[in-house]
Amino acid sequence: MPLIIDGKKTSEDIKQEIAARVKEIKIEGGKIPHLAAVLVGNDGASQTYVGAKVKSCEQVGFQSTLVRLNEDVTEDELLRVVDEINDNPDIDGLIVQLPLPNHISIQKVTNKIRPEKDVDGFTPANVGRMALGWPTYVSATPYGIVELLKRYEIETSGKHCVVIGRSHIVGSPMSILMARNEYPGNCTVTLTHSRTKNLAEIAKTADILIVALGKPGFVTADMVKEGAVVIDVGIHRIADATKKSGFRLVGDVKFEEVSQKASAITPVPGGVGPMTIASLLYNTLLAAEKKVY
Repeated sequence: MPLIIDGKKTSEDIKQEIAARVKEIKIEGGKIPHLAAVLVGNDGASQTYVGAKVKSCEQVGFQSTLVRLNEDVTEDELLRVVDEINDNPDIDGLIVQLPLPNHISIQKVTNKIRPEKDVDGFTPANVGRMALGWPTYVSATPYGIVELLKRYEIETSGKHCVVIGRSHIVGSPMSILMARNEYPGNCTVTLTHSRTKNLAEIAKTADILIVALGKPGFVTADMVKEGAVVIDVGIHRIADATKKSGFRLVGDVKFEEVSQKASAITPVPGGVGPMTIASLLYNTLLAAEKKVY
């Protein structure tokens, strides 16, 4: 039976650590961290995510502000809202929930957020600092994965890490973080994607396999080396009439069969997913305490 890397428990541990620090800040008479979220439109998943972030802020003692904008808000109006939050000294962190409507440029909006308030870690400045190994806000999912590897004491030095997926949000930053000269890191990294030839054969050489391709059940047991550590970033709703909700959640990895070969594995749900909000809260604490900029 493999080690189950429990993101749900780990995220709660991190939240408790942050809450304890907030209590110390209050006693010291310091500034309470304040996170602002901008939500455009009525996308159900986005509303759920933002609601969870606001609730988590309350849980750890942060202040939070939620700005709701209509689906038809103009790009200029949204950029003005971002500027207002940028200029508000009481707000430490700012996130603009994705996706945005098609008429709004994600690039322009991301670029408008001040790097020192970019607790999502998406601005060019923070991505660049991450690539250089400078202090920065690492984006939530990669930070969450790194923290899971660290807290479960997974050995990474000298290991072959294969990353499946090259997105700017997960795959590309993970390849950089796993190659850096610190722990977790010092891996030899192979970054693969949908156009990679012989992907299955490459995956089977991995000591650490990080899967963020966005295809349910893509990785099967025959693609995994015996004893590999498997990190499943994917999350998908699959119709299931046996469930009260009418669906079940699955990852990019066929958990039942891959877990028979892995030495450690993240489940879906309850693995990487819960770590994202904990990571966002951690970055907001860093911003409030001016630990990066």
